[in-house]
Amino acid sequence: MASLCFQDDDLLLVGVHGWLLSGRLWRPLAAELAPRRQFWCPDLPGFGQRPRPRGLQSSLASYGRWLAAAVQQQAAGRPVVLISHSLGGSIALHSAERFGSQLRGLVQIAAGGGIFQPRPFSLLRRAGATFVQWRPGWLAELPGTEAIRSPLRAEARAAQGLLACSTNRGAVRQLPLLTSQLTVPSLWISGSRDRVMEPRYVRHLASFTPLHQLESLQGAGHLPMQQCPADLARLIETWLQAEVHTSGSFPAAITG
Repeated sequence: MASLCFQDDDLLLVGVHGWLLSGRLWRPLAAELAPRRQFWCPDLPGFGQRPRPRGLQSSLASYGRWLAAAVQQQAAGRPVVLISHSLGGSIALHSAERFGSQLRGLVQIAAGGGIFQPRPFSLLRRAGATFVQWRPGWLAELPGTEAIRSPLRAEARAAQGLLACSTNRGAVRQLPLLTSQLTVPSLWISGSRDRVMEPRYVRHLASFTPLHQLESLQGAGHLPMQQCPADLARLIETWLQAEVHTSGSFPAAITG
């Protein structure tokens, strides 16, 4: 099994944002981790400032392939830890096997699931499609609206396609399988007040890999990197430090 035994300067942390968001989501956390950690936070294609290339399909598998290729180019051989949020966690799982030994760990924030729920997912798809269709894009051009520009500017096809793909029966049921195939240690973090991805769903998905540590941020909602970046940074840094300075393999299972 892979372990996180390397020099701090060699490690590249990569932030993978969720649906309708962008790399700017990670700025408060990046500030807390700097200058000790190198943290690269790209926009996923079709979101933020990065256009979606013609060959990239709006599916988790296609975005997983893109992520692995982009990270490997950016890392230039350095070891990598993916830090993913919400839907970004599903993309990270689809990319994991493509890294080989270069991937040394996975941090999943508000990322769970693996239980197919027909009616809630149908309502979610309908609500998401309605928002994307009727969102007031002109608001993104007004001063002081930087915080909401990503949802307003996201490419409609990418946004609707990823939402539809991630909530269909096959994709949802594939998540536990992908999680069970992880060969690196993983840290799963939920917010105790998260109503978008409730902690029980994070616990459920994390349980499919023995190499996991489960943590809860008390009082945090769905965006702990914005709400409590210092607390989140401490959790991640403690986890990384424990592995950096441990010569053995990761404990078989830690379910806090």
